[in-house]
Order: sequence, then C-alpha cells, then structure tokens
Amino acid sequence: MRITQGTFSYLPDLTDDEITQQVRYALDNGWSLAVEHTDDPHPRNHYWDMWGLPMFDLHDAAGVLYEVNECRTAYPSHYIRVNAFDARYHRQTTALSFLVNRPPAEPGFRLDRQEDTDRRLRYTLHPYAADRPAGDRYR
Repeated sequence: MRITQGTFSYLPDLTDDEITQQVRYALDNGWSLAVEHTDDPHPRNHYWDMWGLPMFDLHDAAGVLYEVNECRTAYPSHYIRVNAFDARYHRQTTALSFLVNRPPAEPGFRLDRQEDTDRRLRYTLHPYAADRPAGDRYR
C-alpha cells in the first residue's frame, strides 16, 4: 500500500531535480520551508518530527535539498516531507507539502469495524507498522 499524503503523492517518487524545482517554486513565492519526518504516517498524525529549524531566511534551493539529504541519511526508513508555509495571512498556512522519502516497504493499514448502539458502525484505521515499536517500524 502506498501512502498518499500531500501534493504529488499519487505520482512516482520525485527525483532530486524535481524536488529542487518545487523548492524553487516555493522560494519564488516567498514561502518558508521546513523538513519533517515520521515513522507513523497515520492520517491523523499531523505532528511529525521536525528536522532542524524552519528555514525562514533561506533563499537557495540547494540548502533545502542538503537538509533533505541529511534527514534521509539519518532516517532512511522514515517518511520525510517538505512543507512550505505562506505567512501572508499572519498565521501558519501550509501552501505546499510533499513527500521526498518513503521506507522501502510500506505495510499499509487495516480497517477495524466496531458495532455500536442503535446499529451504528464505527470504523478506525490501524496501521500495520504500529504493531512494531517506534523507531523499528520499517526495518
């Protein structure tokens, strides 16, 4: 199963040149960039670990790609994404978000069905990766 979160997630993985082009687009629009990673890509897990600090004053796409590659080296089996934030509205607004790294094997999710009162059905997603301890989910 392939996780589809963020822009371009239905496309094949982006090459470093394509990542650089997207970063240039974000910088040309005046957006600040940040790199995040996680080993738990559950759709409700909005809080990924940040790699370093947000790059508010960076104006070179090579610097962002350098940070992406450093994060890939440190966490080769994590999901890594680049976020671009638009500060025009004076609040944290994500203008662009895309994955730049995936683990070699993505185990997917299970849909758990629960019967509730008045014949209601409730569904929850259970990631197979969460059956293993944090930090060891994609080895």
